[in-house]
Amino acid sequence: MSEEAAARRRPSGLGRGLSALLGEAAREQPIAADGEQRAPGVQIVAVATIRPHPGQPRRRFNEEALEELAQSIRARGVIQPIVVRPHGTGFQIVAGERRWRAAQRAQLHEVPVIIRDFSEAETLEVALIENIQREDLNAIEEAEAYSRLIRDYGHTQEALGRLVAKSRSHVANLLRLLDLPAPVRTMVADGALSMGHARALITAADPETLAREVVQRGLSVRDTEGLARKAKGATGRAAAQIEPKAGNDADIAALERQLGDMLGLKVSIQHAGQGGTVTLAYSSLDQLDMVCQRLSGEPI
Repeated sequence: MSEEAAARRRPSGLGRGLSALLGEAAREQPIAADGEQRAPGVQIVAVATIRPHPGQPRRRFNEEALEELAQSIRARGVIQPIVVRPHGTGFQIVAGERRWRAAQRAQLHEVPVIIRDFSEAETLEVALIENIQREDLNAIEEAEAYSRLIRDYGHTQEALGRLVAKSRSHVANLLRLLDLPAPVRTMVADGALSMGHARALITAADPETLAREVVQRGLSVRDTEGLARKAKGATGRAAAQIEPKAGNDADIAALERQLGDMLGLKVSIQHAGQGGTVTLAYSSLDQLDMVCQRLSGEPI
């Protein structure tokens, strides 16, 4: 599909969260592998002058994926410019640390960049949006980024939801994960536990012990919810919060929560017989665009 056709198909005004911060340079044409034909606004700078941001939300980089990207860069160069800001005598990465790391592995001496004069808050916002849109963050990294924006820069949960095109409740649920003990947060960050598992353990009296049992036994999210209820007792506010909705099958309710965690939106499933409907509730055009991109498989 041509870029003109793609532009016509994309609803006007959607998906501009990242470009609104980066400016139109974020959507410029890719540069040629030889670096000779470059889009306006793109500069070539020495890799040695670029440093990562210490507050980058993403902490874990898959080694296999990084090596695959490095091989691609060796063959074709860095296709998408790295976004940086002036810092000291060089530059600090705003978006594109994975590309920068892979370029180093590929032994490139220079890389294409887009230079933007961002504040500290804007830098974190852009890094957060880029990683979330590309699904590069685990739940704990995402929660820590939200927490920092709230703590250090006065963002509200509702404002963060608008920023990343997700619901306020999704942001709130992620922030609650930071109340878990450090060993449990590590299990989530390492992928041993999903966000759904972690959310079921938040109100447990001993979430660390239960988390180890969940991992060892390979329990599902629904099984984990049952284990947490059993450990705490069938009564009390915490147990009531994780009971399936009235009239809804427990499996359907668990699936609603799982899909909601993945999309960051409220999900409702109505199942009858062999069929039914899945409803996604969005509150902004950015959220709708995010769903359309996920369903169509278009790059975000």
